[in-house]
Amino acid sequence: MENEKRTKFFRLSLVDDLTHSQRWVLRFTRGSFALLVLSVLLVLLVGCFLLVAYTPLRNIVPAQQETVSRHQAIKDAMRLDSLEAAIVQWELYSENLKRVLKGEEPVRLDSLVRLGNARRSQTMTPEMRRQDSLLRNLVREEEQFQVGNAVRHLSIEGLSFFTPVKGTVTEAFDRNLHPSLGITAPARSVVKAVLDGTVIFSEWREDAGYTVGIQHADDLVSIYRNCQNLMKKTGERVTAGTAIGVLDGGPEGKEGTLGLELWYRGAAVDPSSYIVF
Repeated sequence: MENEKRTKFFRLSLVDDLTHSQRWVLRFTRGSFALLVLSVLLVLLVGCFLLVAYTPLRNIVPAQQETVSRHQAIKDAMRLDSLEAAIVQWELYSENLKRVLKGEEPVRLDSLVRLGNARRSQTMTPEMRRQDSLLRNLVREEEQFQVGNAVRHLSIEGLSFFTPVKGTVTEAFDRNLHPSLGITAPARSVVKAVLDGTVIFSEWREDAGYTVGIQHADDLVSIYRNCQNLMKKTGERVTAGTAIGVLDGGPEGKEGTLGLELWYRGAAVDPSSYIVF
């Protein structure tokens, strides 16, 4: 019909300038042209996302850089603390060996700690000493409000920890010499996460076998050493009670000892104070 509204078509063509012959012709409507533009934009967006998410270009994203730097800083802090503990052990061993050879009494651990504090105080600047004095006064003022012999606790006491493995505590926690807690349990016992969190490393280490580290909320990190194999990879989210590995049975294959560490705001804390084994 003449009055019927007809669909308008547009044409895009390539013409030879010399012969004026058409080399290529494309006919389209407004709707098909809009659909083509949207499709191209969608493909570009998906391509950019995949390029940033799965290639080294993701390292230029500030949030990703901050996460990677934080994980690396945590691992470096734990390695540094382990090295400091090893140095303290060797100093104590060498000093006691010298004293035994001379027929003297072995040096006590508290004496060594006081000696280290004395050395540290000698290297402090006047400004550092002033800040240290202010901090000590603040702590003393806060302790005045305590009732009786009550002990100030960390905020993590309000958390409900899941028992990583049922066993017996055979290696006590020592912040200076042994910052982990040793729990002996039957071989191939399933090791479970103590809280919800994200796996920050899952790897083999020469001194501790397969090891898993989990970042929890409130600057809390848990580490599980001496596993036979691992069930989680770096970057995976886990919930409390999730199986993350299997306990190594050791040379005899009957029992193994899980090395459990808890780090709160960069300081090692005793897991037995918060978890029942």
